[in-house]
Order: sequence, then structure tokens, then C-alpha cells
Amino acid sequence: MNLLRPRFAVGTLLMTLLWSTAMGSSATDPVPRTENGWQARQDTINASAASAGAQAEVVFIGDSITQGWEDDGREVWERFYAPRHALNLGIGGDRTQHVLWRLDHGNLKGLHPKAAVVMIGTNNSNGEDNTVAEIAEGVAAIVSKLRTSLPDTRVLLLAIFPRGEAPNAQRGKLCQINQVLQKLDDGTNVVFLDIGHRFLNATGTLPKEIMPDFLHLSPAGYRIWAEAMEPKLASLIATAPSPAANPLTGDWVWTIHGPDGQPISAPLQLVQSGNSVTGQFSAGPDRWLKIENGKVEGSRFSWTVRRVRPNGETAVYEMSGEVSGNAITGKTRTTLDGNDATSDWNARRK
Repeated sequence: MNLLRPRFAVGTLLMTLLWSTAMGSSATDPVPRTENGWQARQDTINASAASAGAQAEVVFIGDSITQGWEDDGREVWERFYAPRHALNLGIGGDRTQHVLWRLDHGNLKGLHPKAAVVMIGTNNSNGEDNTVAEIAEGVAAIVSKLRTSLPDTRVLLLAIFPRGEAPNAQRGKLCQINQVLQKLDDGTNVVFLDIGHRFLNATGTLPKEIMPDFLHLSPAGYRIWAEAMEPKLASLIATAPSPAANPLTGDWVWTIHGPDGQPISAPLQLVQSGNSVTGQFSAGPDRWLKIENGKVEGSRFSWTVRRVRPNGETAVYEMSGEVSGNAITGKTRTTLDGNDATSDWNARRK
């Protein structure tokens, strides 16, 4: 693949943005920060980059939302990105100008990743600190620097995530920035992806379960991020999507306690595709019970199974639960002889 030819097309747009204000702005002026702990984090990142070297397939560049992969996002990171030797270049509180400085002072030294995931700019959007155009210029400058420093690395540029519990002026500002940033997408070396809507509920508000402070992500929020981004990221680095993107897929052994209290186990086959799941339970030799209406939301799932009982009646089992790695825990609810009955079940990956 010739990566250099498309680079000049996006370069024209980058230069247009960077030259749009003759005097520049704070968003495009590379500077370090002086707060306690910032230089220590910068030194740690540089050491990690030197250690990872060419092994790092993916780097994440950003602020506290990116750095949070090491905290609330740790479990998801281990499933999706640790196998790819991914590197976290996020520093809490950073703005575009700070990232620009870091990229020139060791963050990229020795690295040759297949992709760089960039999400930066929300800290520039506070009040009157920077305008929409200035922030877009700052992000464009980061993309330009990455294309120059890492010409064989493809950039996955994420739209800045929404913030604030309900729609507000700052969210509107971020939307305007994102409208400009999407024009950096050349379809090959720089790809823009907006997943912000995945964090919102039907009324446009941000649930605390996803962003507890309406800015930083919870573990559930990081799951949404990873799952929404995975198809595009896998395409950019030319690998199959991470198995963690569809954690239910595979062969399982499920176990439930029978009427006598003794455990009963049987094969279970599942295929997850995004937010849906299909599959079947073994009910004996050459007999399978199909899963119907299978739905997935994060690590939670639900489906129904129908079984014809010996008396000829059809029993409907409503099953739900949660998957975590190689284990599933769940509950089953059904109606037996006119009475509701519930029971626990579990499954382990074969």
C-alpha cells in the first residue's frame, strides 16, 4: 500500500486549518505544563515508549479520558488492547498544546505503531479559553505531526466525547469542533470516527452509570468505547476484531441445578454479533434448543428458549445474565404449572 500519496491530500487540508489564523493561538503553541506530577507522567510515558518500541501496535493519545484506561478502563484494556501491546500516552488535564509538546519530546521515540488513536480537545473548550477554530487547529496540528513523525501509522481520530449531563453550550461547541475535524478524514491514513451518541440515552442526557461526573468514563463507559471503536480499529491495523468485542461467542458448558438439587451440565454454543446473540443449548443427542430474541448490552445479555415438555405444553424460559471473561452467571425465569419459577445458572468457556 502506498501510504505517502494520500498523505498529501490530507496535508493540504491540515495546512489550510493551521494557516487559518495568521497569529496562531495557544492551542497550536507547543508548551509543557508545570503542575506537580506532570513531568513525572511525561517521563513515565517516555520510558514506556522506549521499552515498547516497535512492539506497540496501537498508541492512544489524549488527556485524562485516555489516561483513565489505566484506572476504570483497566479491565477492558486488558481484554482489547494488551494483546496488541498498546501504549497509553494520555495525561490528565492536557490540552492540544501540551500534546504537541510531548510528541516532540520523547513520546513517539522508537515507536512504529500501526495505528494512533487520538481524542483530545475537551480541556481547550472550557469557557473562552479557545475558539472552535483554534481547537480544531490544535487537533489538526497533532494529526499533522503524527503523519510527519510516523508516516506509516494510520490515525484514528475520534470526535471529542460529549460532556455535561444534559445538552448545553459546551456540548454545542464540541459538536462544532467535531464537524471541522471530520474533514480531516481522507479514508486511508486519517479516519474520523464519532461514537459520542453511544454514551447518550434517548433523551440526550449522559447517564451517571456511563460518565459519573458527566465527563470521565466508568468501566461501562470504557466498554462502550472499546466495542464501538473495535470494527474500525481492527480494519485500520488489518487484524480480525478482538474476541473481546463479542465476548459471548464460543463454545460453553452451562450448568444448572435440577429438581433434586444436583447440577446438570450441557453444551452451549453462542455467536455474538454486536448487540445481538444467537445460539443453541444441547438438550440431548442430536437435539438442540434454539436461542430466540438474543440481545446484548455491554456485558449483560438476555434471550428466550422454548422447550416442549413431556405433556405437550411449550415452556418458555426467559434467560439473562452477565459475561466476564470465560465465565457467565445468569438467571432463568419460567412458568411451571401456573407458578413462576426462577433459578440460577452459570457457564464456563470450553
